Amino acid sequence: MTVMTNIEDLRVLAQKRVPRMFYDYADSGAWTESTYRANESDFQKIKLRQRVAVNMEGRSTATTMVGQRVHMPVAIAPTGLTGMQHADGEILAARAAKQFGIPFTLSTMSICSIEDVARHAGEGFWFQLYVMKDRGFIERLIDRAKAAHCSALVLTLDLQILGQRHKDIKNGLSAPPKLTLRNLINIASKPRWALGMLGTQRRQFGNIVGHVSGVADMSSLSEWTASQFDPALNWGDVEWIKQRWGGKLIVKGIQDVQDARLAVESGADALIVSNHGGRQLDGAQSSIEALPAIVDAVGRHIEVHMDGGIRSGQDVLKAIALGAKGTYIGRAMLYGLGAMGEAGVTRALQIIHKELDITMAFCGRTDIGQVDRDILLPGTFPQA
Repeated sequence: MTVMTNIEDLRVLAQKRVPRMFYDYADSGAWTESTYRANESDFQKIKLRQRVAVNMEGRSTATTMVGQRVHMPVAIAPTGLTGMQHADGEILAARAAKQFGIPFTLSTMSICSIEDVARHAGEGFWFQLYVMKDRGFIERLIDRAKAAHCSALVLTLDLQILGQRHKDIKNGLSAPPKLTLRNLINIASKPRWALGMLGTQRRQFGNIVGHVSGVADMSSLSEWTASQFDPALNWGDVEWIKQRWGGKLIVKGIQDVQDARLAVESGADALIVSNHGGRQLDGAQSSIEALPAIVDAVGRHIEVHMDGGIRSGQDVLKAIALGAKGTYIGRAMLYGLGAMGEAGVTRALQIIHKELDITMAFCGRTDIGQVDRDILLPGTFPQA
């Protein structure tokens, strides 16, 4: 555990331990993957201002996200198929988040169900919603999230249609996965993963199978999901969901200032600057590049968060400096989970927190609430 000193260490180990089709599902983008790569590399262009002879005692990374107290301005992002990176993955990640004092967001396309995760999650248990054509199913999902005491609903807006992800096509990733000879040989080379999956009953989409008429197992799920993502999704649907939910609503997938203004008008409590981890529109701006203009346009009216490319506490600090009130980690969490289960997620959070805390101090700040663009070297960060 102690030799895992950065997120890249966890990624390397996860790649060794997780079957190729599921590792590639997490660690890939759409088409040429240019936006997926830019999400990470654009952070490296931003340089920090080091300060010295500043009292660095009494540091705090604690803040709030949508009114909820968090140990650091980081939440675990919703990621589909988390329970295929490691057996019972969503439960393990939720437990790690609870212990660390940050929110955990469960995906609609999770392996473990809302009800399963609720038994292990803390107060910061959030649920991510995809809008399906079956509005009755959406209403039931919202009601289940309420019953599970989820404290925020994260509504994803950028998956009306599915981006083309070449690795998934080549690996035969589907529901159920295609058990080709190549995939079976690869799974056989991952005994820790295989034994874990044999030891759990959670191997299908727990929020869907058994909750939709005609979808009783994985074999009937693929056809249903392929026909259910709603290309007609609009801002009127967002307002309807906000009214039906009645609690904190976070809209995810905002890249454009005009859409950010529409998010404000919809009544959302926060928005997430996000390009779906580079998995939808290849060639779109990186999230960190898009962030400043959106903060300047609507940051006085709505809480602005961001995700995409965060692999370190320094990345978190840079996003906060550019005006984000919170950030999300998806792949960094999945690498930890795939590498070492719950302990790996905890290690990922420890790494990010330590990097955030130390870098903040080197930049002359002792409280995350004091961080602003003054800690960045002029000319190295994106302008509004």
